[in-house]
Amino acid sequence: MMKKEELQAIASQLKHPSGEKGIEMANMMHETNINMTRHSVQNLHLTSGNTILELGHGNAGHLEYIVEQAQDLVYYGLEMSALMCQEAQQINAAVVAKKQAHFSLYNGTDIPFEEASFDKIFTVNTIYFWQEPEKLLSEIYRVLQSKCTFCITFAEESFMKQLPFTQFEFELYSTGKAEKLIGKTAFQIIHKETLTEKVKSKTGELVDRNFTTLVLRKR
Repeated sequence: MMKKEELQAIASQLKHPSGEKGIEMANMMHETNINMTRHSVQNLHLTSGNTILELGHGNAGHLEYIVEQAQDLVYYGLEMSALMCQEAQQINAAVVAKKQAHFSLYNGTDIPFEEASFDKIFTVNTIYFWQEPEKLLSEIYRVLQSKCTFCITFAEESFMKQLPFTQFEFELYSTGKAEKLIGKTAFQIIHKETLTEKVKSKTGELVDRNFTTLVLRKR
């Protein structure tokens, strides 16, 4: 059994990776989240020339997959973790050099871009850590172009509550709870989908994880 302090440390690293442990955690997150990330990106239906924003990209090991989706895409990534911002720039140095990818830091709530800057926005497994959910959603709405798409992908509460570290720092969401939150904003939900995938638990066995993607549109 892990001690409370160890569980708190895991939760803290998942929220805001730092130090050598943060790099390990980012590599693990990339591997365990890749199917969820691809599902979110597929639901964006990227087309040539799109400008994309991702919130909480981790080490952005998935960026290559994104830029393969269509011609002349430009990607912007925002992170709360300076370590992840740095890792993402190193891992994707070639794409950054071509000015096709840009990484920067933010405080998790205020988005440092002009209104209507993006055609497509997405985020994977960050909803649990939103400090001011309604404010962040209104910021996303502001920087998204009219009639354009925002995808939120997250693991369902039914799965997440089985993980001992999620009692710290995490706000868990079911589809219904997420829909209720979105109902307080001007976004319109145009599609929702829950899938089940097999993932390795911390002890090595395969378990079923339910995850949901909500596709929202700016009216």
